Amino acid sequence: MEESMRQRLIVATKRLKEIDEELISPDIMKDIAHFREISKERADLDPQVEAFNRYLKNEEDILGAQEMARDDDPDLSEMGKEEIKRLEAEQATLENDLREMLLPKDPNDGKNIIVEIRGAVGGDEANIFAGDLFRMYTRYAETQGWKIQMLDENPSEAGGFATVSFKISGKNVYSKLKFESGAHRVQRVPKTEASGRIHTSTATVLVMPEAEEIDIEINPNDLQVDTYHSQGAGGQNVNKTESAVRITHIPTGTVVACQTEKSQIQNREIAMQMLRAKMYSNMLAKQQEEIGNERRLKVGTGERSEKIRTYNYPQNRVTDHRIGFTIQKLDRVIEGDLNEIIDALIHYDQSMKMVG
Repeated sequence: MEESMRQRLIVATKRLKEIDEELISPDIMKDIAHFREISKERADLDPQVEAFNRYLKNEEDILGAQEMARDDDPDLSEMGKEEIKRLEAEQATLENDLREMLLPKDPNDGKNIIVEIRGAVGGDEANIFAGDLFRMYTRYAETQGWKIQMLDENPSEAGGFATVSFKISGKNVYSKLKFESGAHRVQRVPKTEASGRIHTSTATVLVMPEAEEIDIEINPNDLQVDTYHSQGAGGQNVNKTESAVRITHIPTGTVVACQTEKSQIQNREIAMQMLRAKMYSNMLAKQQEEIGNERRLKVGTGERSEKIRTYNYPQNRVTDHRIGFTIQKLDRVIEGDLNEIIDALIHYDQSMKMVG
């Protein structure tokens, strides 16, 4: 292990001890914000220190095995050599795990997300594909034990959605789905095509970390709020009360809308969540451009022009173009089995950070 890495872990160990001492102080609950802050810091440090302690114990065990390998007794010596091999392999794994733990963390990884999917190129087929992507993400979310909340939808007459927005809440949602932003391309015989020709259509996905008021400040004077009659399912309130809300942020031209709730107040609250998320996402994209971060998979900026993935139905193939990753499991992927793709993207991102 490099000395600089060892020193970082020694500092982390010392800091964890300081936090533990502070947490048992009777005055700790007087400042709830500080309590939450150091509790979060402890949650980040604890696995690092635990793994480092295992590494140090392994180091001692290797020294003991080396001493055994030098014994005059051939059997003991052979046992020591075998133990050295096992322990050194385990040590290499621990060191790699520690290196990953020390990589810079995205402060948004633990946040919930707001997802917006739009049918793009391909007319009705693009909208149908947008519906397929919506089902794919919601089914994946269900396998993770996450909660889904519809925010806004504009169904297509042919099926699927012209646009659909929804929120996914749970543990580390953004860390798993943050690389999904971009243009998704489908190659298949459309349901709307009678001649049996393969068409290419696209739908765009925008994944935004949920933003709190402390993350992004919005001046109420910059907002234009319009109300209108809800459309689609919704019981007796549909087309009778102006419960739907559209909010325009005048300086940036950002527009959001919500009509999923019966109450105008609830729809306005949800629309404000969507607006904060969009503006926060735009702010992050600008920061990344200014920093010129080459490690961000060359994607993840939310640009809808980026074709990130192709779903080829005739060959049952899914290809993520950013990392050259292909699997012949489209039938499973479209039903929400995204683990292999997401793991590959996370691994690639971590590899780039290590190189960096």
